[in-house]
Amino acid sequence: MALSLITDPFFYAVAVPAVLLLGVSKSGFGAGFGSLAVPMMALAVTVPQAAAILMPVLLLMDLLGMAAFRKNVDRRLLMFLLPFGLAGIVIGALLFKVLDARLVAGIVGVFTLLFLAQRLVFPPKPDSAPPPKWVGALLTVTSGFTSFIAHAGGPPLNAYVIPLRLSPLLFTGTLAFFFFFVNLAKWIPYAWLGLLDVRNMTTSLALLPFAPIGVWVGVRIAHRIKPQLFYRMVYTGMFLTGSKLVWDALAIT
Repeated sequence: MALSLITDPFFYAVAVPAVLLLGVSKSGFGAGFGSLAVPMMALAVTVPQAAAILMPVLLLMDLLGMAAFRKNVDRRLLMFLLPFGLAGIVIGALLFKVLDARLVAGIVGVFTLLFLAQRLVFPPKPDSAPPPKWVGALLTVTSGFTSFIAHAGGPPLNAYVIPLRLSPLLFTGTLAFFFFFVNLAKWIPYAWLGLLDVRNMTTSLALLPFAPIGVWVGVRIAHRIKPQLFYRMVYTGMFLTGSKLVWDALAIT
């Protein structure tokens, strides 16, 4: 008979820092770091199991994030993003059993590093035009897809939203609401795929107290950080995330 809770100490040694990192990322500070949570936990459990365990944690973090940034939302941008993000969820659900989650995450990592290289080699000018909407649509579908597969939706979406040059609070608040609806949409297909079993959900409850700690730390920093430093941290988070995801993908080939 299977235990109703994961008891392996090594699992919690990687899962607790992963949850804290995810909470800080949810606050907007260090955006992109959250994509490291599943690869970190995958050191102890499978990628699908890690993704399932994080579902209740993500729900709590999303609610906290929305409460903290409820007055900082670009509603027009959010309404544009949501349909494409939900389309990505549908694609991810249909292809979940066919695709290797780490390989998908590795593709996300390559894309993330290419985006950062482009920003470094061809830095945007102050009067440069924002990306066309078709690019935003494609990247947001990709974000929903990779979010479903490995909770790694941040880097593709950042690639579209960062060039829009929103203020740190508006950037954070808009993405907080976007990922709340995207993560909420995952529950039914995750249940359909049999990932929300008793052991995963009980383990998630054990990790839940660490969720508000990470969000609280990140929110306090996000309200005090200057925009230039904020985006430097976003780029740093994306670089570390992209590198880690690519490393994991190469390690299994």
